[in-house]
Amino acid sequence: MIVNKGAISAAFIAIRTIFNKTFETHESQYEKTTTVVPSSTKTEDYTWFGNFPRMRKWIGEKVLNRLSASKYSLTNEDFEVTIEVDRNDIEDDKMGQYSIQARDGGQAAKELPDDLINMAKDKAFMTLCYDGQFFYDTDHPVFNPETQEDESVSNKLTAVLSWASLAAADASLGAAIIMMSGFKDEHGRKLKIMPDTLEVSSALATPARMLATSEKFADGSVNPYFGQITNIIVNPGLTSNTQWMLHCTSRPIKPFLFQNRKAPVFVSQTDLNSDDVFSKKKLKFGAEARAAAGYTLWQLSVGSTGTG
Repeated sequence: MIVNKGAISAAFIAIRTIFNKTFETHESQYEKTTTVVPSSTKTEDYTWFGNFPRMRKWIGEKVLNRLSASKYSLTNEDFEVTIEVDRNDIEDDKMGQYSIQARDGGQAAKELPDDLINMAKDKAFMTLCYDGQFFYDTDHPVFNPETQEDESVSNKLTAVLSWASLAAADASLGAAIIMMSGFKDEHGRKLKIMPDTLEVSSALATPARMLATSEKFADGSVNPYFGQITNIIVNPGLTSNTQWMLHCTSRPIKPFLFQNRKAPVFVSQTDLNSDDVFSKKKLKFGAEARAAAGYTLWQLSVGSTGTG
């Protein structure tokens, strides 16, 4: 084949079609636990996460909800995936071999939000959220109207997730449910948060599923948690084999945040006069994106290190 502008254009249209089809059809997991926020600038401010708006009896002037004093913002970062095409492969009609790489590139681009959210989950015990504490921590400051002071509230456990017995389940899943259902707002009112999703790595798939779907524990005793948790997420992207998380995902805001500045777009370098083509016989295709990931409200999730 003669390598000219038309031949290159046709080859890369085919590659882009494969890339885009894979991108569109590949399923993502992150949206189950994540709020997606569009971004229009380099850095977005999320100070407003510091309040849970609630209706109150209107007596006199309206009362503004107190915003958190801590500043929380996310700065978008650049991401890319690039694949080189040898000019000789176009001449020799061997572009078919790049279809697999195009599919891999499309899948990698689609999985960017999953990858970023999984990193946020992996680091949730050591990364700050809107109140200046780690997302999973033992001392989140919550205003107590009775004492007129902040008190420390925990959404962190160390219990091993287990369905061995009632005692083991109470110490893990049961403790997380009680912890989440007890969270209050700055007016001292229950937030009425109901957990619905248990997320684990592949290593904890069995105890997670058995806690949710088995009528009995491993020791034969009755499982009172049967049917309480409606969603089980087995996330192979989590690096820890012991960490587990209990989420509330039924509210408009979910516990994790994906900030989307620029969704992945297909890009290519096909100019025959470019330095890479002239010096190295290399053309390129791939994808570019800008995004960031973080946390919303710690009250929507309880995490355990699973270290006992």
